This record gives sequence, structure tokens and C-alpha cells, in this order.
Amino acid sequence: MSAAVVALLLGGAGIAISASPAVAAEATFKVKCVPPAGGGDPVEGETTAKITAPATAKVGDEVEVVWETVKPASNNTDLMDIPQDSVQPTGWIAVGGGTELKVVGEKKNPPIPKKAPMVMSPMKAKLKLTKAGKITLTPGKYEVAVTFSFGTFVTKCAPTGEVKGGATIDVAAGSSGGTTNGGTTNGGTTNGGTTNGGTTNGGTTSGGGGGQTDFPGKAVEVAFDCGPVVPGGIKTPVTINAKKNGGGYDLTVKTAKGAMAAPMALPAGALKPSMNVKLGGADSGTVKVAGPANAEPIPDKAPVSLNDMTGTYKPGKTGKVTLSPDQLTIDVTMAPGSTPINVPCKATSSGVSLELDTTAQAGGSGSPSTTGATSGGPGGLADTGAEDEGGIKALALVAGTVILLGGAVFTLTPWRRLRGTR
Repeated sequence: MSAAVVALLLGGAGIAISASPAVAAEATFKVKCVPPAGGGDPVEGETTAKITAPATAKVGDEVEVVWETVKPASNNTDLMDIPQDSVQPTGWIAVGGGTELKVVGEKKNPPIPKKAPMVMSPMKAKLKLTKAGKITLTPGKYEVAVTFSFGTFVTKCAPTGEVKGGATIDVAAGSSGGTTNGGTTNGGTTNGGTTNGGTTNGGTTSGGGGGQTDFPGKAVEVAFDCGPVVPGGIKTPVTINAKKNGGGYDLTVKTAKGAMAAPMALPAGALKPSMNVKLGGADSGTVKVAGPANAEPIPDKAPVSLNDMTGTYKPGKTGKVTLSPDQLTIDVTMAPGSTPINVPCKATSSGVSLELDTTAQAGGSGSPSTTGATSGGPGGLADTGAEDEGGIKALALVAGTVILLGGAVFTLTPWRRLRGTR
């Protein structure tokens, strides 16, 4: 594991020259790690973290704190090798007084084969000392983001019991005589290029006047319930972007691109996604967006992705309107002319991706039933019935397909049984 990590300068200040040389202290504690959906079951293990900080300092100093993972809680999975310089860890250190310091590591690691121990770079941040006394630094939860060519996936780990150990800084009163502010500056940086897998309700990006035409949304993690077709449901970050077009907006909805080795060949046109965008605030109803099916066949063991979905929003009300991802639907067609298999996935948790300042347009949205709800009969998959042999064969084939949406995996389990009896 490389120790050559660029310091994360929060606030632009360097380490105070009055701080003493750094000393390190280790803490060993049990954690539970939850991989992204489809990455396997949660893993419980033991990790050892070494926290390095100055032994002594004074009020007003800004010191560097480093978290180095001496022993990882678990190994890489048996799904795929992890490429070089693709692992970025983020941790949270409990600072005496009830606050947290966010530390972030550089995306730097050697190649990690399947089942090999995880390797993470040291995580660093700056801490501004605002109160005299002994300040304890105790490691806590952490996240590991792994970036592949097809997407970024985050595993979250949290202690399962009390964490003992860590570093201590003896802070003396500074020239100002100290302060009554017992908190700390919450260090850290933005997690460049990674998917933030922990939140379900992201902030909004406001759109509005000033001649602006492009309104980028924020990625929000959405949990989908697909019923018995996808046990456990799926999760994926979803981003809604808008471009002003006259009085309306052209919408583009993106899921996190991702792939896994397909267990069989999929023909061109097999997978066609659509989604309902839920309106809130001044307007109401839904806007349907749809994406094209895969243009090329997907070979066996090749990556699988969903295309971006597009649609048009014509405001029915004037004011601030929020746009949130809602139901996702995937139509599966395994042979030309066969009845598509409709797989509806209800959004059980979502968040606002975009907020727009709108002006009402004639014939625009503004009622609960707008611009096309997702199609599909009351029975969902049951509506294909036994009357369509092509539909049944399609279901049997797609049941083995693994579709990864960022950190989300469709694993349709009946395929193994059907394959053995065809």
C-alpha cells in the first residue's frame, strides 16, 4: 500500500509550525460492511486503524490528522478484480466533544485480485483546534468507493460496538487565551468522481432566469421495489437534467451506468427502460421519460447497461417545481415480435434531483394524471400468461440476466430452474 498521499488542505492553511511531531496510535474494532446492492451479503469483520496526529498543540493551530488502515475488515469479493488506482476511502473520526472529522484518501492502490485483501490509501484532513484540553481522535464509520470503467460502487462500514483507542492531542491555550467554542472544523473534501451511495434525499439544483437554458440535477439514490421478480429490490443513483425548450423543458434522466458479466447473450432491442418523473411544489403529476433499447447485441459475459431516458415537461403551474425519480419500468423483448415482459419497479424512497422556476403553459401539466403513466396491466408479469409461448420463453431467458444500475443489480433467480427443464 502506497503512503504517498496528497494532503487534503481544508481552508487553504498548512500545518501549524507550533505543533509537535506527529505520533500514532492504533485502534482495533469490529465493523459490519454493507456492499452495494448485488455485491453480496453484508460482511462482519475486524479492522485496525492507525490514527496519526501531533501529541501537543495550542488553540488556534490547524493540525493534520491521518487514518491509515493497517488491517482491512474483509477481502475483495470473488466477483471481479479491482483495477489499479480505483479505490478511494472516506472515514469519519470522532473528535472529543461530539463532533466528527471527515478524512479522505487518495485514489491510489495496486491491482487487487479477487478474494485478495483490500488495500486503501491513508485518509487525511486538517483539524482546527478551538479549545484547550485533551482532544481524543477515535476512528468510526468509513466508506470505500471503487471505480470501474462502467461505474463507481460504494461499500459502507460501521462499528458494531464501542471503539477504544485512537490518538490524543494535548491542546494548550493559545495567545488569545482560548475560546469557548468546543467544536472542531469538519474537514474533508468532495469525493471526486465517486457515487455518494449513502443519501436518499439530495439537495436540489435551482433552475431559473437570467437566460439560463441548461439545468443540471443532483444524483439521488433511489430504492426500487420490483416485487417477487427482484427479491430485495434495487438501488441506484438517478440524475434528472433539464434543458429549456421554449416554454417547456427537455428532460434527460440518467441512472448510474454499470455492468456485470451477462450469463447469456442478449439480442439487440432486448432491454428498453422508462421512468416516471414525479412533480412537486407548485406543479403536480408525473412526466414519463423513456430510453432506447440496446442497439447492439450483448455477448455472453459482456457488460449490461441501461440507456439514458428522455421526455418533455410542459409546466402547468407557475412557481418552483421539484422533479424526483419515481417508478422505473424495463420492457424485455427477447425475440422480434414476441410480447415484451413488463418489469415495474416502484420507488420506495427517492429524493428531489432538480428544482425549476417555471411559467405555466397552455395544456401543461398540473394534475395527478399527466404525460403518460407507466403502461402495464393490473397483473404485471402475470398478464403475459401462458397464452404467449414467446413471452414465457423470454421470461425464462431474462430470468438469468444480471442488470447492474450503478450499485444496483437485478438478479432474476428462476433462470437456473428453468434452464434445467427447458
